[in-house]
Amino acid sequence: MANTTTATATGIRQALVDAIQLDLIGPENSIGDPNEVLPQMPSRWYLTGFLVPIEAGESQRIDPTSNDDMDRAAEPAGLDDDTTPETAAARRSFLPSSIGLSVLLSRSARQLLATVRYGDYARMQKEEDKNASAGWQRTPREQSVTIELGDATLTSGNVRVPDSGGIELTWTVRGVPDTNPDSGLPQGTRSCSVFLVNKRKPSPDEVSDEGSIFQAELELKCEQSFVPRPNLCSIDSDDWDVRVADLQYRDACEFAVGHGVSTVAQVDDCTCRCVKTCWVPKAEVERVAPSQIDGVELRMTELANLKDGDDAKEKLGNFVVHYREWIQQQSNSTAGLPQRRRETADELMTRAAMAANRIEAGIALLGEADCLEAFCIANRAMAAQGRRRLAIQLHKQPDEITPMWRPFQLAFLLMNLEGIARPETADREIVDLLFFPTGGGKTEAYLGLAAFTLVLRRLRNPGIASAGLSVLMRYTLRLLTLDQLGRAAALICALELERQNDVIRLGAWPFEIGLWVGMAATPNRMGQKGDNYRESARAKTIAYKNDIRKPSPIPLEECPWCGEKFRPNSFQLVPNPDTPIDLRITCANRHCEFSRGNHLPILAVDEPIYRRLPCFLIATVDKFAAMPWTGEVGGFFGRVSRADANGFYGPCNPVSGH
Repeated sequence: MANTTTATATGIRQALVDAIQLDLIGPENSIGDPNEVLPQMPSRWYLTGFLVPIEAGESQRIDPTSNDDMDRAAEPAGLDDDTTPETAAARRSFLPSSIGLSVLLSRSARQLLATVRYGDYARMQKEEDKNASAGWQRTPREQSVTIELGDATLTSGNVRVPDSGGIELTWTVRGVPDTNPDSGLPQGTRSCSVFLVNKRKPSPDEVSDEGSIFQAELELKCEQSFVPRPNLCSIDSDDWDVRVADLQYRDACEFAVGHGVSTVAQVDDCTCRCVKTCWVPKAEVERVAPSQIDGVELRMTELANLKDGDDAKEKLGNFVVHYREWIQQQSNSTAGLPQRRRETADELMTRAAMAANRIEAGIALLGEADCLEAFCIANRAMAAQGRRRLAIQLHKQPDEITPMWRPFQLAFLLMNLEGIARPETADREIVDLLFFPTGGGKTEAYLGLAAFTLVLRRLRNPGIASAGLSVLMRYTLRLLTLDQLGRAAALICALELERQNDVIRLGAWPFEIGLWVGMAATPNRMGQKGDNYRESARAKTIAYKNDIRKPSPIPLEECPWCGEKFRPNSFQLVPNPDTPIDLRITCANRHCEFSRGNHLPILAVDEPIYRRLPCFLIATVDKFAAMPWTGEVGGFFGRVSRADANGFYGPCNPVSGH
């Protein structure tokens, strides 16, 4: 692994990339030992990056790992679709003998400088046994060749790489018809493809790798800049998403396309004079950093204390003002775009103006007492869960942290308030997609809206009528499901504490969150003494209490509110271990609000979930397949008519409750 001078995130990431390069391909430039000695044949040591002779026999050209079941799906863990993909038909694949890249050249380009880099490996023999191998010695190679293109629009040729033993460069040039006026291609642009081909004579099988070249690399340089490749498919597409991507990435130039390999270009201000092949492609995704907006309050604790509608307009009104100014600036910059892109840009500006109007309507809605109260409580709950989670991550005290909205999060919350609070409005038919990189803050944005929805429902429907399912989340990725459970559970904990402090306003029924997934992750049944069902909540809880090395009854390892690890006494079967109807979870930390009898509002067993109907449910798609067969699922959608202190009952339990 390459040395890094600083333990920064960038340095660590580069060290990981270098390690992948050395593990899969081998030494490259300053990475690794250029004169290394391997203990076995390099084709067995490295996974890719080498070219076998084009005339080699089948035994040398077949990839021996092509029939391996490396891509076989892992056994499902109950947190996603339980259907295992069908195994692909076995087929032999052949090792490559060539790689290449294609570029676009300006009319004035007459020649290219091609540089070939690779490593030759030769078997070393032991002194005492000439037939035994002492390893494989690498010798680095580098040769440059000038390719004369001339001014022809249709030509081809090939040239041998000096001192290479049979390595050749094959190239073709073709004219590019300029049929699309929006392509931006200069008149007379030509397309050039250059291939690096291993035409060495094959070596005997026992030393077959001596005929191959490893860590093969082809680099092209031109005195004139290569011409950026237009994405004509995107320009002419009728697909809206493709058109938006074409507009937004119109300045992201592509200067080369690889054949059997990836490429990398050295770009300086949209000018590129050097491209080369790359076996480990990589790209940097710039971090999206939130910015402050003058006159806009982003602190959750301040928004939790809004006095009235006028106070809301004073602290949030500039949000709309600045957004509309930005929209106008963007509109003024579309004049020089091609017609097709300008149409896309104009439509985006129209949609942005609609979003600004929706944000403004959301701020105006805070003039209504119940919406303002729901907004304040939601901000207070989000601030509480944010302080708790960040305190655990940063090893700080909760009161040392000031939770703040990122501008897009608050905009998303405000623009959806009217659609939530007024079901009769047109906003109810709009689905908003949050499109941000991982870690950008999507989860907190919709959790904030979920908190507002849950609280508003309680305020508008006093009593038992406000209970039941309000938020349904569906996930497929195992790790993502559990991550979302922990983050959403922290919010439900905060809302439950708010409810306990104001039962009259927020109701007697608790806020709860449920995890509705396959039985490999959570029990589907509570179980009872004598049933001999090992997958029941009762059996798993007792097994965990007897041996902490056994799996926990639920897939959470720590309290979502304080971060304390769960212990065997954190799980209780109620009302008794023999015939339990609930699995309750309490924190082992006596200083946590969810300890000493105040259990965590988490449900992870199907039977209690069907009965208690948590307000927030995290589910996976395989559970939805049970809807036609499991009558209790109807309770999620209001199909209940009776209730008692333990939950709600529908047609499947016609005599329970009142």
